[in-house]
Parts: sequence; C-alpha cells; structure tokens
Amino acid sequence: MVDLLCLVLLCVCVRVCDFIITSIARSEELLYQMIPKKVAQQLKAGSKITAEQFEEVTVCFCDIVGFTKIAANSTPLQVISLLNDLYSRFDRVIDDYNVFKLGTIGDAYIIVSGLPERTGPQHAPEIANTALDLMASINGFKIKHFPDHQLQLRVGIHSGTCVAGVVGLKVPHYCVFGDTVNIASRMESTGLALRIHLSSTTTRILRRIGGYHIETRGKITIKGRGPMVTAWLLGKDGFDKELPSLDEAIAEEYHEFKA
Repeated sequence: MVDLLCLVLLCVCVRVCDFIITSIARSEELLYQMIPKKVAQQLKAGSKITAEQFEEVTVCFCDIVGFTKIAANSTPLQVISLLNDLYSRFDRVIDDYNVFKLGTIGDAYIIVSGLPERTGPQHAPEIANTALDLMASINGFKIKHFPDHQLQLRVGIHSGTCVAGVVGLKVPHYCVFGDTVNIASRMESTGLALRIHLSSTTTRILRRIGGYHIETRGKITIKGRGPMVTAWLLGKDGFDKELPSLDEAIAEEYHEFKA
C-alpha cells in the first residue's frame, strides 16, 4: 500500500514538474516576443537595464493601403480578425530573419534590425530581405469579409542612429526612439501601394553591399527633413518569391496619406 502511494505521489510530482517547466517555457517565449532575448535575460538576472545608443540600425514600417476605408465598412470584430490574420502571417515571415518586432500601431507593423546585437551594415539587408518577403506574403491573402478585395501594403525603410531601452514595469516594452524611426515612418507614408520605399541612407548601404534591384524615385519632400532623394526596392538577386504585380497597385489618388 505504501509503495502504491509513493508511486502515485511520484507520478503527480512528475506531472507537476512537467507543467511548471512547460509554463516557464511559455512565459519565456512570450517575454522574448516583447523584449529581445539578450535584454530579457539581463532582466531575469536582476541586472539594471540602461538605455543604449546604436549608431547603425534599420527600421521598417508596413502599412495597409486604404485601411481607413476597409475599417469603416467593417465591424470591430472583423477589423481585429483581419489584423490578427495578417500580423500572424507577418510574424511567421520575420522568424526567418535577424529582426525584432517593435510592435504594431493600428495597421502599421514595425520591425528593426541592428539591435540589441550590433550587426555592422547587415541591418539594412536583413530588413530589405524581410520587406521583400513580407510583400510576397500578401499574394493570395484574403480578407475574410471582403474576399474579392486584394490587400495591398505600403512599406518604408530608413537606416540611422537611435536610442533603445526597456520602458515600464507592469508590462515592460523594448522601445526605440529617435529621428530614424520618424523618417522610416515618413518613408512609408510617402510611399506607394505595393512598393518598398527606401531612404537615401538605406539605398547607399544596399548599393554598396550589392545584389539589390533598386530604382531611383527622385527627390521628394520629407516633413521635418526637407528634400530627399529616395528609391524603390524592386527585388534582389536570388529572391525567387513572386511579388505582387505593380499593375494591380491602387492609384495614388486613392491612398490615405498621413500628415
């Protein structure tokens, strides 16, 4: 009888241990989605996390063209369903690249490369490759309540300096601040449907590395920065995934440009 009781208790202990280990693993996985692994491990060790300046990073903004109109003709639940379907697809894409998801603001999906691990000039190609893959991923994407509507993205990329660190205690987030983030957002908002819009800084890095198919757009005015010569990223040597046809792009007059 005693042996049987010991056996039962042992089985219970094993199950409890398995549950605890699984729960810890899930908690860590959620933490690493909010905070880069390197920084999260420092937090777990009780180390004080101070903000850092990074001289070279690349930031990318992805936005749904015509989202305001889509949302106006959808219920709140349908909007949530659309964004969840799209962001889940994007999350699977970025797992293949050395990038970190900063978060989402409305329909904007924001990623960065070059921090907290400094990667030299590789931050720009990592983001460029990810942007091409994100653009290719919308082929065949269907909005459940608008199955005949082809979802279209507008993507903007800029490289430069920033400051990054953990903000908050209750729900800590890894945040990035600086003009680089603002200009990346401007690259998106001044871009066009189904296009990946590059700042002059990112364009120089990618051309120096080579292998990217880039087309100069010309000089445009960027709010807060003045005139800037920008470019379109059209593809890359060896990238064989099908990108959406530019012939299907929504005309510029139907875009909703942000101030």
